Amino acid sequence: MIEKRARNAYPRFRPIPTRWADNDIYGHVNNAAYYGFFDTAVNCFLIEEAGLDIHGGSIIGLVVETGCNYFAALAYPETVEAGVRVARIGNSSVTYQIGLFRDGEDEPAAQGHFVHVYVDRETRRPVSLPEAMRQTLEAIHA
Repeated sequence: MIEKRARNAYPRFRPIPTRWADNDIYGHVNNAAYYGFFDTAVNCFLIEEAGLDIHGGSIIGLVVETGCNYFAALAYPETVEAGVRVARIGNSSVTYQIGLFRDGEDEPAAQGHFVHVYVDRETRRPVSLPEAMRQTLEAIHA
């Protein structure tokens, strides 16, 4: 059994409106859309708080692992509140945990994780996390 992490386990949140196209034929958000929510929440944090320059920076984060557990259906037209925290910081990798919540609810509708490996933009070889980014990630380390 997967342990659900309540809202207070996540130090950062990002509201993400669902779109009509997110719903599937069964009337709820399709499972593939949840990964888009994860990606949006983490990358907004990285861009806004950790200084990641997705267009011209020398490093980029590549997703090498991902997973999701579903607990309750989400549906359009809800706004999802995506909680983000860091579970592990390595030399060149970071494991993020994300919880997806309905507005104001304490129990997640879903929770997942993904692992970024940071690489040189040109060579695609792993690089150490820049110190400023590492410090920002430490601030939300669980």
